[in-house]
Amino acid sequence: MQTAFTEAQLKRPAIADAAAILKDCVHYGFCTAVCPTYVLLRDENDAPRGRIDLIRAMLEKGTAPDAKTVGHIDRCLSCNSCMTTCAAKVDFMHLADIGRAYIEKHYRRPLGDRLLRALLARVLTRPGRFRAAVRAARLARPIARLLPGRLRKLVTLVPPRLPPARHEVRAGTYPAEGERKLRVALLAGCVQQALAPGINAATIRLLTRYGCDVVVTDGCCGALPLHMGKEDQAKALARAAIGAWTGAEAEGRIDHVVVNASGCGTTIKDYGKLFKHDAGMAAPARAIASCALDVTELLQRIGLKQPARKIPLAVAYHDACSLQHAQKVIEPPRDLLRAAGFRVLDVPERHFCCGSAGTYNLLQPEIAAQLGRRKAGHIESTGAAVIAAGNLGCMTQISLYSGLPSVHTVELLDWATGGPLPEALEGVKLPEPESEQAPAAAPADANAIW
Repeated sequence: MQTAFTEAQLKRPAIADAAAILKDCVHYGFCTAVCPTYVLLRDENDAPRGRIDLIRAMLEKGTAPDAKTVGHIDRCLSCNSCMTTCAAKVDFMHLADIGRAYIEKHYRRPLGDRLLRALLARVLTRPGRFRAAVRAARLARPIARLLPGRLRKLVTLVPPRLPPARHEVRAGTYPAEGERKLRVALLAGCVQQALAPGINAATIRLLTRYGCDVVVTDGCCGALPLHMGKEDQAKALARAAIGAWTGAEAEGRIDHVVVNASGCGTTIKDYGKLFKHDAGMAAPARAIASCALDVTELLQRIGLKQPARKIPLAVAYHDACSLQHAQKVIEPPRDLLRAAGFRVLDVPERHFCCGSAGTYNLLQPEIAAQLGRRKAGHIESTGAAVIAAGNLGCMTQISLYSGLPSVHTVELLDWATGGPLPEALEGVKLPEPESEQAPAAAPADANAIW
């Protein structure tokens, strides 16, 4: 693609990066067929090819973008399905990040939009604030119909209950069972820590069972504000996370940073690019990115032992976009679930986003609802008894439109290798175990680590 940036513009690192990406695009158009918003809306400006043109024009002009341009870019899910399909391998993920950061700095959104985005960026990144916001939203439910549209939607999306705060996994080191093979770091995270602490607990049980010391650190990776264009806040959170991991390494080598929320994993693996123009942070950011693994990648390397209980439960495995398109982690979760004895069923149209996409279902609820219903219909067509996924956002979104229980992949793997029954499966009729091997004793509390 031809660009018309001035020499002065190209001296700015973000513009130079965008120009290099834009030159790769040859407008083949394969991306349109796999873009969820184009498939739904049939507007070229809501396809990757159209958004590339809009971002190019916006950056070349160097002025405040118009509302129409912002609207089309806002509607991008950042699912990265287009990158999987693109024959020219255009780096749309980073071009979209550059475009969003530019909009955040140069476009003045309507007051309601500004307040909502600021609220999400400040609340979702802090578990304590998230808990307080959930309590406030519950109090507002009786008057939900009187609230403005977006606030009304937020109130209706509030979970009916949150696990007690005591179930949250605390920072510290959880020692390996038996001989230590690896020392890994796990970020406790933000929304997941408050909404589903059992995922972290299952992760720790599973990894310590397989010989890993697990060093848990508090904090947020920065993914949520980054995808809203709030680059400065994202970098501040990422610096804090990197600092925590660097501090943990002072007490002993960290072999890997393990991630059990794939949206976070995509951002952490990308820290090298996020800080490539920051001389003080570039090296430590690259070091963290190079050792980051999704939890299923690490477990595949370690190798799953003979499961304590092989239950042929029919599991529809949902590919989170951040895993399949951004990280290219497709087979490890399936292989592990099969090795644990589950019947893994592929979901039709598995490349298509469920509509969660970080804060997308909060900022673009109408489109997200269409995608959620579409995904839930495909999942239920498999005849599965349960849904498994590697990202809490996807689990939460799909649960809005499907009556099937939704669990994280590590919860099933933990259960199969001696851990407790996942809370979401309580009351579900389970098939008889195939093995005569007696199940290992499990903690009475599904949220207990030991």
